[in-house]
Amino acid sequence: MSEPKIAFELRKIQLPLEDILPMRLVKDDEKEAYRYKAILGSIPDTGLVEPLVVYPQKDTPGKYMLKNGHLRYFALKDLGKIEADCIIATDDECYTYNARISRLPPIQEHKMIVKAVNNGVSPERLAVVLNMPLRVVQASINLLRGIHPDAAELLKDKNICPKALRLFKSVNGNRQIEMAEMMVAMNNYVVGYAEAMVLGTPKHQLMNPDEPKRKAGMSAEDIARMESEMESLERELKAVTDTYTENMFTLQTAQTYVKNLLKNGKVVRYLNANHPEICSEFEAIAMAESL
Repeated sequence: MSEPKIAFELRKIQLPLEDILPMRLVKDDEKEAYRYKAILGSIPDTGLVEPLVVYPQKDTPGKYMLKNGHLRYFALKDLGKIEADCIIATDDECYTYNARISRLPPIQEHKMIVKAVNNGVSPERLAVVLNMPLRVVQASINLLRGIHPDAAELLKDKNICPKALRLFKSVNGNRQIEMAEMMVAMNNYVVGYAEAMVLGTPKHQLMNPDEPKRKAGMSAEDIARMESEMESLERELKAVTDTYTENMFTLQTAQTYVKNLLKNGKVVRYLNANHPEICSEFEAIAMAESL
């Protein structure tokens, strides 16, 4: 089974701005736009929230092509900075990396805002430099209040929307961890899925077990059926997850055995002469890039 290709090195490094070569210039009218001014105003208080994405130049050791973050790059230069946090791209794509880079996940944004507040920056100042309503900044500060640390750790780099995360506060810590694990396993972080899991939560795992579950357009019977179906789905998913590693190891071992078997000329000739259909299947297994 082929491994998925990682587009970036899994670490940040600091590079001198003089060693980073932008692919384009930022025009004067772009510098007059509110977005550029917001970046320019936020860096002194919050630092560089998103690292630049760069690609090493093969013909010029020590130099890097800037693939993403031109506004941030020129804002740093205008502020007199000499270095920047960067992520190293592992391939040189001709298209922009914006399509590959997720915006700052809500939990990471929360940590950045809390760090700035702890360093003495007022929520009002953050609202201005980040171009956010004050209520959004305040909500981000309190985002993890009532969230189990293990659940937060599972979701720290996921693009789960704040509304979905706030729904976690309706259930106890153990259930929060279960919900986080389900979201990660299903790669689904939308509000609707979080709401469905809350509705499917047994009463003893709710923060207010005596409060009846309500959902517009659903009767008590519908909610009870959803709870039963969600419980069954979670059991099945857990069973698959528990055996996944063992099954993949078995498949990998079997594929390796088949590949080695087909290297034996006598075996291949025998199979072609007596069991051509089996030989064809073996060849397909050996050539498969993923199992």
